[in-house]
Amino acid sequence: MRFGLKRVKPNKKEIRVSELIQGITRREFMKYCAATAAVLGFSKLEFATKVTELLAATTSNKPPVIWLEGQDCAGCTVSFAGALNPPVASLILDTLSVRYHETIMAAAGHQAEAAYHTAVKEGGYVLIVEGSIPTADDRFCMVGGLPFKELVLEAAANAAAIIAVGACATYGGIPAAGPTGAVGVSKIVTDKPIINLSTCPVHVDHLVGTVLYYLTTGKVPPLDKYGRPTMHFGELVHDNCRRRSYFEEGKALNDWNEPKQKNWCLIDRGCKGPDTYADCPVRRWNGGLNFCIDCGAGCMGCAEPTFYSQMSPLYAEASGRLYELKQKMFGKIAPLKNNKKNEV
Repeated sequence: MRFGLKRVKPNKKEIRVSELIQGITRREFMKYCAATAAVLGFSKLEFATKVTELLAATTSNKPPVIWLEGQDCAGCTVSFAGALNPPVASLILDTLSVRYHETIMAAAGHQAEAAYHTAVKEGGYVLIVEGSIPTADDRFCMVGGLPFKELVLEAAANAAAIIAVGACATYGGIPAAGPTGAVGVSKIVTDKPIINLSTCPVHVDHLVGTVLYYLTTGKVPPLDKYGRPTMHFGELVHDNCRRRSYFEEGKALNDWNEPKQKNWCLIDRGCKGPDTYADCPVRRWNGGLNFCIDCGAGCMGCAEPTFYSQMSPLYAEASGRLYELKQKMFGKIAPLKNNKKNEV
């Protein structure tokens, strides 16, 4: 059965939802609404109503979006393009008006730049920034003949909301460990609140959830001290890790080739889960299939401001900062059983 109302000719007060959510069954739609409502703090019915109204937006009042890319690998764009709920085509075409995005827009060259400048002049858009911003030398990243830093400042001036996606745009990420002096958006734009959606790349649910929260409430979601939405970054990865029981027993993997240790805690193999706030163990990746630790790799800490420079080497034994972290978690006698929650 398809999600839809009675087949009548729609007018301004009566809209056929089946035309708005093409190819999605009613069961799929309600399941998505229930899961997202729980995260955003709405009731399922309230959220379903809000989303239906939102998807019913006409062309004239679709929320405009400008998506800028700086020092990046386009991984966040790939993550966004892999959205399953709602399908990315629906998100782009039916809900948002993506005015400028270097990777996915059809226009190129002067036409693309004209679209950007027109959108900036109109203002009131959601600005999404992917990739870090070089400060050592503007020539490290030029877009459309302009330094990326200038582009970000120009676009931020008329933006209604600013979202930094991925580790690079939020806190500098991997480029910050190099020679470019890379920083996140909040280091450049200091006169407006920045919503930071860290992890490398951004999780599509974090992006979709944040955009829907903003569009349905008109407000920025509650943020922690690093500008991250607490609905996605409110608990330690360690808190919900399936290897937690082995940690409590003091069993840490130290031999990758020992079958008996395959599910043991990975803190001695460099896991940063006890020091990283993100919902990866619950939300998981690739449509909810898996995430780093369940694949047998320790958490890289990519959601934290200290990624990558202070989180490497990734698979180090308990030495230096990781040793201090282990001491913090285990103590001198027994593992710590209650972890301090993230500051808001």
